[in-house]
Amino acid sequence: MAFKYAVTDQNNIYFITTTVVGWIDVFTRKELAEVIIESLRYCQSQKGLIIYAWCLMPSHLHMIVSAKENYNLSDIIRDFKKFTSKKIVKTIGEINESREWLLDKFSFAARIHIKNKEYKFWQDGFHPIALYSNEFKDQKLEYIHHNPIESGIVSEAEHYNYSSAINYAGGLGLLEVVYL
Repeated sequence: MAFKYAVTDQNNIYFITTTVVGWIDVFTRKELAEVIIESLRYCQSQKGLIIYAWCLMPSHLHMIVSAKENYNLSDIIRDFKKFTSKKIVKTIGEINESREWLLDKFSFAARIHIKNKEYKFWQDGFHPIALYSNEFKDQKLEYIHHNPIESGIVSEAEHYNYSSAINYAGGLGLLEVVYL
């Protein structure tokens, strides 16, 4: 399947978004959000992912990222999505998840997408947009950090735990970031 947006330069900086099928609010559970955080840490230390900014919302993940030299951003994100999809489905089965219908939704999504076997967690693609100017970088950085405010989750960006806004406010966030 072709996508309108594509990574054309594997070492450029991109704004990306990856979304749970059906925009389901999965990451309201701490255990499921931690799967994403741990996986991003692994991608940083072992797969060449550079994170400049990030925000994990209840149903999607926004990031400004690039790949280290000799790494491929498309491959990193593909592997991240594949691993986290399996790990989240497994974790849902292990924790006391009251939303029993979640696995049914992911199973149904897999049935309508031929390449998935049992469950489909993420929507296809990750909508990469190259950040070609400092003004555009600043716009996307502000968008990412203000997403939890716009959604009514917090009133101050740096108070949202699942974001790099705390890093940019001088604090220590959950993930290391390279400042834009």
